[in-house]
Amino acid sequence: MNNVNIVNSLKLMGMGMVSIFVVIIVIYLIVNLMLRLTKEKR
Repeated sequence: MNNVNIVNSLKLMGMGMVSIFVVIIVIYLIVNLMLRLTKEKR
C-alpha cells in the first residue's frame, strides 16, 4: 500500500468526521431555537 493512499484516506476520514460534527451542531441549534420560539409564556 502506498503512503499517498494512506494520507488521502486519512484526509477523507477527517472530512467525514468534521461534517458529522457540523451536522450535529446544526441540528442542536435548530432544536434549541424551536424550543425557545414555542416555549409557553408563564
